[in-house]
Amino acid sequence: MSDTRTKLMLDLQRIEKEKYQLREGEQHQDFLPLLLQYIGDPQPELRDELIYPMFYMWIKEENRFSDEELRSLLTVLIDENHLFYMIGSGENPSVFTRTFSTLPIALIVQRHRQNPFFNPAEIEQIMQAILRYYKEEKDLRGYLSEGGWAHSAAHGADVFVELVQCEESSDAMRREVLIAISGKLHNGIHIFSDEDDERLVNIVDTMIDKELLPHQEIADWISGLAQCCNWPRSRSQVVARVNSKNFVRSLYFRRGHDSRGNELIDVMLGTEAKLNRFSIR
Repeated sequence: MSDTRTKLMLDLQRIEKEKYQLREGEQHQDFLPLLLQYIGDPQPELRDELIYPMFYMWIKEENRFSDEELRSLLTVLIDENHLFYMIGSGENPSVFTRTFSTLPIALIVQRHRQNPFFNPAEIEQIMQAILRYYKEEKDLRGYLSEGGWAHSAAHGADVFVELVQCEESSDAMRREVLIAISGKLHNGIHIFSDEDDERLVNIVDTMIDKELLPHQEIADWISGLAQCCNWPRSRSQVVARVNSKNFVRSLYFRRGHDSRGNELIDVMLGTEAKLNRFSIR
């Protein structure tokens, strides 16, 4: 274990104990290079329990970063050494760097929504980066016995939840997000078992709740999830069908109490019946 890493862990443990306050002579900027260097550390105690909470407290709770600092932090987070580090590779520890770069991006976009500082072109750039990430990320594992949470689909979904609510996001961009969700559900290999589907549902639930796209468009998209039932029988088809079925069920139970979208409820029930091989027709 490197001395730098050990010192960072001790510093972060101390800062956490002291309720995220810095001592005299310390600046939050001094810690940023190391937080970014070890953002994807394979050990969850550094990555998940110390570094991410530090970003959470300093960006969301304490508002320590200026707009310019957040802008330059974002530039690093979406670069080839962070969000796109070894993108497209199979199952290896590089996934942690990618997925734990997405979480602070979500915090930064949330800050922008509360107090705007990005221009529309910058929001579009972030949206395109996350859409590209979602398309190219191949490691879809949830919780790993060695290393803890990877959760790429869930963490990416958290950013989309923030982005679709940005005033700068267009309907066209929101439609691209729906296509990205379909692509994730129909990924061909991985059936989500660590509640990634619930995090994906957050996006569509938000779109319905805040009327970010016409209900009819969302209804048509939900119906379209059942098209995989017409594919030739294969493992890929099973993955698409089961992920889509679980997604539609999660969305139904999230929206079922809402009388405003009755036509959506009918579409969800009809789509679930198509996706469910065990339903009695």
